Amino acid sequence: MPKYLLVYHGGSMPESEEEGQKIMQAWMAWFGEIGASVVDGGNPVGMSKTVMSDKSVADNGGANPVSGYSVLSADSLDGALMLAKGCPHLIDGGTIEVAEIIEMG
Repeated sequence: MPKYLLVYHGGSMPESEEEGQKIMQAWMAWFGEIGASVVDGGNPVGMSKTVMSDKSVADNGGANPVSGYSVLSADSLDGALMLAKGCPHLIDGGTIEVAEIIEMG
C-alpha cells in the first residue's frame, strides 16, 4: 500500500501543560481512529533553515515553515487526504501538505 508524507505547517505550541495534554489526547484519538494507517506518527520539529541552490542558507524555513510530520499508508492520495482531514493539527489553524512517498528500487 502506498505511503504518504504529511507535512504540518503553522499551528501553535500549547500555552500550558493542561492544554498540551488536551492536544496530545486529540492526537492519540486521531491515531486510534485511523489505526493501521499510521506508519510513523512523527513529531513536531524545531526551527529550520533552508539550503538554497547557490548554497546560501536562509533562516526559519521561508514563508511557510514546517512544524512537524507524520507518515500514513492509504490506498490513494484521495484516501490520504481524507485521513488528513481528521488531524487535530487543523484545529488551531495549521495546514497539512500531503505527498506520496515514491519507493525507489
